[in-house]
Order: sequence, then C-alpha cells, then structure tokens
Amino acid sequence: MYGAVSPGSPTPRQARGGSSSHGGARLSGATDVVHAFEVASGAWSKLECTGDQPTPRAAHAAVAVGKMMVVFGGIGPDGLASGELCVLDFTTNPNQPKWHKVEVQGDNPGPRYAHSMSLVAHRFLVVIGGNNGKQVMGDVWALDTADKPYRWTKIEPAGACPPPIMYASTCSRSDGLLLLHGGRNASNRPLSSTFGLVRHRDGRWEWAEAPGQALTPRYQNTCAFTGSRLYVTGGTLGGGRMVDESLSVAVLDTAMGAWLLPEETPEQHSRRCRHAACSVGNYVFIYGGLRGTALLDDMLVAKGTEGVNPDDIAALEVAPWRNWRKLAKRQIPLDEGSTVLLEASKQEAMAALNVNAARDAMGVQYAGAQGDHAEGFDPTLHAGVAPRTESALQRNQLHRFMAREGLSPRNLSSQNVTLYHRAVVVHRDAKSDGLMHQLSIDRFENEGKRVSFGSGEKRSPLLQQSTSQRGLHKVVIRELLRPRDWAPTMDHRFFLHEAEIAQLCDQVIERFKDETSLLKLHAPMKIFGDLHGQFGDLMRLFSEYGSPSTTGDITYIDYLFLGDYVDRGMHSLETICLLLALKVEHPNNVHLIRGNHEAVDINALFGFRDECLRRIGEESGHRSWLKINEVFNWMPLAATIEDKILCMHGGIGRSILEVQQIADLKRPLTMEEGGVVLMDLLWSDPTLNDGVEGLQPSPRGPGLVTFGPDRVRDFCQQNNIQMIVRAHECVMDGFERFAQGHLITLFSATNYCGTANNAGAILVLGRDLTLVPKLIHPLPPTQVSVPVQDVVDVEDGLVTSQDGGVQLGGMRPTNDTWMQELNEQRPPTPPRGRGPPGASPVTFA
Repeated sequence: MYGAVSPGSPTPRQARGGSSSHGGARLSGATDVVHAFEVASGAWSKLECTGDQPTPRAAHAAVAVGKMMVVFGGIGPDGLASGELCVLDFTTNPNQPKWHKVEVQGDNPGPRYAHSMSLVAHRFLVVIGGNNGKQVMGDVWALDTADKPYRWTKIEPAGACPPPIMYASTCSRSDGLLLLHGGRNASNRPLSSTFGLVRHRDGRWEWAEAPGQALTPRYQNTCAFTGSRLYVTGGTLGGGRMVDESLSVAVLDTAMGAWLLPEETPEQHSRRCRHAACSVGNYVFIYGGLRGTALLDDMLVAKGTEGVNPDDIAALEVAPWRNWRKLAKRQIPLDEGSTVLLEASKQEAMAALNVNAARDAMGVQYAGAQGDHAEGFDPTLHAGVAPRTESALQRNQLHRFMAREGLSPRNLSSQNVTLYHRAVVVHRDAKSDGLMHQLSIDRFENEGKRVSFGSGEKRSPLLQQSTSQRGLHKVVIRELLRPRDWAPTMDHRFFLHEAEIAQLCDQVIERFKDETSLLKLHAPMKIFGDLHGQFGDLMRLFSEYGSPSTTGDITYIDYLFLGDYVDRGMHSLETICLLLALKVEHPNNVHLIRGNHEAVDINALFGFRDECLRRIGEESGHRSWLKINEVFNWMPLAATIEDKILCMHGGIGRSILEVQQIADLKRPLTMEEGGVVLMDLLWSDPTLNDGVEGLQPSPRGPGLVTFGPDRVRDFCQQNNIQMIVRAHECVMDGFERFAQGHLITLFSATNYCGTANNAGAILVLGRDLTLVPKLIHPLPPTQVSVPVQDVVDVEDGLVTSQDGGVQLGGMRPTNDTWMQELNEQRPPTPPRGRGPPGASPVTFA
C-alpha cells in the first residue's frame, strides 16, 4: 500500500481517495510511505524502499503486475504528480523493494488524479478517465507490458462508451474482461452504470455496457473479482452522504449477467469510501477508508461464493484456516473473522502465490497474447536485476493446482456439469430494472415432479464477430434488436422485401456450410429453448438477462438456440430473421441448431407459411418461405459443450446410440433424407417421469417414441456425456429435470399459444460448468401479451400485442384472427404431464 492521506502509519488512511477540495490542484498531508500486510502473519510493516522514490501523493492508481506494484498519477502537496510510470520491484528483496521510473516512449496519459487503472489479460495496463485539474476526462490509454520499448497508446474503443468519469472502480476478470463500475461524471453526479472493456484478438478494443442496473449509484467505491463475480463495496453519493448500509455490498455475476440482491443486510463495517480492496483466492480483503469524517484503520475479510476453494490456499491441517471456516459458518462479524485469519501459517502464503501464478497462466491463455509472457513487466528491464527461476516444488504445486481447478488447455474434461441449486427469476411485476431474485429450484411447483433422485481443447474467445462494417444483416439487427422498446408494426407488414430476405439467407447459408452437423462449443454459454415466433419473449429475455450485442454481453458469453424459431406465434419472421442476422454478425459466438418446426412440411401447416404470405405478399411471401426453409436444411443438428453437455432439439429416441451418428448426418438435409435418426433427434421426448423406462409410443402420433431414464443413463455413460439439454416440449417452469437430473428440458416462450400459462427460461452455463436457470413469467393481465386479434382493451390509442409490445394507433388489421384459428384447428402439444383427455395426438407439433 503506497501513499494516500495519513497522519501516521499504519494508522488510518484514505487508501484511494483525494481531498474533497481540489482548488489549486494541490493536496497537503499526502505521504510517500509504503506499508505491506503479510497475510500469513497478520502483521503490517513499513517498508524501507530504495531507488528513485516517487513524490507524495493520494488519489492515485496502483496495480500489481507480477511481483511489482505499478503506480501512476495522483495529487500531492506539490500539485498533480507527473505522468511518469513508477514501479516498486519486489523481485530481488521483498523486504526492501526498489523503486524505478519506467522509461516510456511517446505520448502518455499526462498528470491526473481520481482515475482508474487495471491490468487487462495479465498484459495490458489500462488507464481510464480521472481529472487533470481542469476537467473530468473520458479518455482510455493502454500500455503493452510484453512489448518493449514501452509505449502508451491512446485507444478509441468501439461500442457504447462510458461518459467522462472520475473516482470509478475497475477490476479485470481472469479471462481479460475489464469492468468499470460507478464513478462521478462531469456534473458531479454519482453513476450506477457498469461497462466492460475487452481487447479482441485482432487488437481492437471495445466497450460494452453490462446488462442490468446496479442497486444504487456510487463513487469512491472498490471492486474485486472472485471467480466470475464482481464484489462492489462501499462508496459515497456526495454531499457527505454514504451509500446506504443495506446496499453497501453489491454483487455482479458476470456469468449470469445479473446483479444479485444480497440475502442478508451487510454489516456496518462495509459502509465506507476511499478504501482499498483486493482479492486473494476466494477472499476479498478491504482496508481503511473514510466513514463520515472518521479515518478507518481496520482490515475486513469477506469470503466470496465462488472462485478458488480456500483449501487450495491453505492445507486442511492448518488450524487457523480451519477456525476461520468454522467462524464463517457462524456468520461472525468481519473484523473478528479477520483476526482469526491473520493467525494463518506461512504455508498459506506460499499456496496463495501459487493461486495467483495459476491465474496468470490462465489469463495469458485466454487472452491469446503472443510472444513470451512474463508476469507483467520483465524483471530484467532494469540493470542489475536478474530473473528468478521457479523451483521444481513450486512448479509441481502449480501443476497440481491447475489440474484440480481445470486451468490447463485440455482439463475441462475433469470438471463435472452441475445444475445450480437456485434459479434467477424476474417477478411478474418487474419492469426491466435489472433486479433479480433467486429461488431454490426445489420451490418450483412443477419442475421437479417427474425427476427421481434414487439409487475441450480451448475456451470460447471473448468475441469473434463479423469484420464487415456494412451489410443487410446490420440493418436487420439495428431494426429488430431493441430489447427495451421493440413494438410490432401497426399494419403487420414485414420490413424486408423478398430480395432482401434471399440475400440474408444466402449469407447465413455460407456460414452454416463452414460448420459441422454436430457443433463443438465451449463455455460460457447462454442456452435458449423453443421461441415459436414469440418475438416479444425473446426481447424480454434479452432485456432482463443480456443481449447478443456490443452493448450487451456477447463480449464474454456465447449464445446457443435449440430450434423451433417459427410457427404458432405472430412474429416468426422477426424471430428467424434477427437470429440469422446475428449469426452473420457473430458467426463464432451465436449458434443455431435445427428444431422439428424447421421443416417445410411442418411450418407449411402451423403458421409460418401463412405469416409469410400475409406479411410479405402471396407470391413473394411463398418464395421467401421456401428460401428460409432452404436455410433450415443447412442448419447444424446438435452441439456439444466442452464434450460434456449434448444439446439438441428433441432427444435420443430409439435409434441414437452414439453422438457420432449425429455428426455423420450430411447437410443440406430434408426430413425424408434424414431417416429415423433425424426423426428421433428432432421429435422424440422423454417419458412421463423417471418411473417410466424403456421406449414408449409418443402421444404426438404414430411412428414417434418417448425414451426413459434408463436410455438417458446408458447413452451418457457410453458417450462420456454428463448432461443432455433439449427443448421441444412446453414445461410449466420453463425448465424441467429428468433422469435424475441428467437431462433438462428447456422452453423459452411464455404462455405458449396463449393458453399454457407457462414460464419461459434459459440456461446460463458458466466457465465452471454450472448451469443456472433464468426465468421470465407470462406478463400479468394489465400487460397481457395476447395476439393483436385478441385485444381486450384499447385506451389512449395503445394496443397490447401477443409479444408484449405496444402498438400505436389502436387500428386492428383485417383478418387478424388467422393464428388463433390455426392453433385451435391444430392444437399444440400440451405441457408435459398436462395432456387434455380425448385430444387427438396426430395434430400435436
């Protein structure tokens, strides 16, 4: 810990703040002393540093780069610190580190304070915003620590950029995603926004606004990652007001794309600003800061809910860590827990270093960095400093740790796929404000009724999107990807013409030709079930849980759709055209597989052909319908994720014994050409519950089958698969387990056909192969998403539509009951376990 305002040491200090008055750009009372806290002994020490000591300062930024601490900017008694980069090197003598001034060529960010700095992908120093004594800044600078001579580069990231900002907090995830949270804008208003900054493999930088909304604005707060969760602590609102105690701790789950409500009110200890925080393994350490006018000198320790297991930091036989875990279970105050923690032995410190080294190795691999990768700055960049070699013992410890944690390029095969014990739910009256609730999956009324609990070589890149800057697909995305304000057109005419639809189809066919019938994908992944033309539900899912755009979350998670994009709903054209456009724009991040309704003989009967004719024109609509079905014949048929999860539309039926049978299917492929394997893949269902084994006739009609839990278990064992995720059936809670949890049915459209009253769900697969269900409920009666023909209320010229959008004008198109009549003539398959007595099974699709 370097500098900051302090009357002594290690007495209270504002570890990351500046003076509340910046007149004359000077700050008295700033120090240049360095203190170190040894986790193993729990002792603070004042370090006697050698070398070229920086000037006293506060409101600076500091970040660890390997075994060095890099300091930039700040403000002190003599005004703003220079634009030099100062490095405190612990490599040769940790007890007496040495200061260096790093020689950097060219322009630099210049003097500033209250800025943010982070190390991205364990390689790039990134400086964001701050105040240069005259104005709040919004610029972004990067320095590549692996490229000498060192040079600052002012970058102009694409995407939705944050405003000029100061006193924001930043932290980088292990895979190279930087998050910027909170801060104060040029109007002195605190912010609640969160932005992600990513460097693509082709060298481009891009901003993306994180989905959801934090609970409160704040600045002079801190943030720290444990695993994929960002822990935000403390902060102020300005004017002497602190962030409320109940909101002083916030958690952004970046794997789920949602802010989580704390289950309990945080302790008063976390209510502070201008403090310091960092994570070590699965723990977040917080020191000092300001509460009101009182300087704080306490050390807080909080345990994260994911990340590195504490057993990997300290061996089980180390008593102090055992005591810490016992006390944590009693939910003790943080300061008491920290006292116990500080008694840990030196074994813990060595293991913690291994954890950090493992994270370095993981981050370099994810970032795709080139050349030799040291732990940040090269320790030999200064004369007389020799690089340290790693002992065989340390290497062995590191390799064992990486093998356990799944950090090597091929080791995800050792991890188990699990369904998270809670589901994320948007309440029926939520208004897209980003706030989520978590419910135990055991509390769902229908989901668990039929399940019995008796006796990759590489990860997905952060983002690989189309390099084209212009194209029809971009027009489609700009017109349709509007999660918060999309509304159907009043006259129901589709905005694309026949030639444009044909052009889009030709583009996406070329993408599908480059893919295999069985996709081999990697976590993290967001998985969608049946949509059936309910475009409003797709927009709601994008709005609540993140969208596939540069302002959404596609920079760090892929999207997989399991088929049945058309039929039954009123907006199949919007649904399929947007997904095809997204496939062109993000060919390696958006994945589409085929459902049973992606077949010309089926969607000729269940609404899609009629929609094309009505909304595009008789002849043009017919040709467009045939062209889109040509695309369907080229669609991949299934996908594996990390070779552990098999995703398909229907099931394994009677004929699919090996995954390779799916891979062997050649495309383009019609239903007739695909034979019984394609029929089972797209049409088969699980049996009614885990008590019905073997193969049974399907209620859908002759020639179709259902398969029991024994078939699922045998298939998974033979193919080394841990989980099957499939769609095809409406389930009341949006997701439903089968075969002791080895199979999950997923359905994303709510209130299917306007009658089922079911929830819709997606599954979010994290890097640790944990599946998290995320739900939306049917809209309540006041916002009921009924077809336009079933308008129940017209008021002030507004008409609610089937997909939850709002139509302007109140004019109802003529002959607008066609979809309702069609669904009545050809009723959909009822939700699992709710088949109406006497219903004709031949019509189910």
